[in-house]
Amino acid sequence: MIKIWLFIYFTIFIWSAINPKDLFTWFLEVFPALIALFILAFIYNKFKFTSLVYTLILIHCIILMVGGHYTYAQVPAFDFIKEFFNQDRNNYDKLGHFAQGFIPAIIAREIIIRKNIISIEAWRNFFILCFCLGFSAFYELVEWWVAIFANDSAEDFLGTQGYIWDTQSDMAWALFGAVLALIILRKYHDKQLKNI
Repeated sequence: MIKIWLFIYFTIFIWSAINPKDLFTWFLEVFPALIALFILAFIYNKFKFTSLVYTLILIHCIILMVGGHYTYAQVPAFDFIKEFFNQDRNNYDKLGHFAQGFIPAIIAREIIIRKNIISIEAWRNFFILCFCLGFSAFYELVEWWVAIFANDSAEDFLGTQGYIWDTQSDMAWALFGAVLALIILRKYHDKQLKNI
């Protein structure tokens, strides 16, 4: 499975790096996927995740790479959705922020369960939701810092598209993603955890 994972990762990564709309924005968007690859490689011999977690991480990396290639405000498929549903903006960034809650929720869940950090499910879920919301808020701070230091060149990275509630809705989408992940993937994830 790891060879297939790496093949897909590097295929999309190389495609993403070829003639992106803006190289600086591409780097900013793809950097978390590079960090994920480094961390996964570093811990692989000590802590192997379930195939569900590896698949989810790959999906998140692909979302980042596609967003980096086009910029989040100009992903063609979401331009089509924008026009078809008569929306005011390209909402690909909302998919990214949904994933920013959905995927870390399962990663955190696996670590907490396997390391036996929180045994009571209700408290575990509460902590996971707090973690995901905190992670999302921290990412919004990173976007703010990049905007301060990069000035106008950070506009594509921010992807606000004139929406004044972009930061708040990004965090709401991450929270919604985390809640949904815990609801719909719990049983499947538990089955995978039993096989470790």
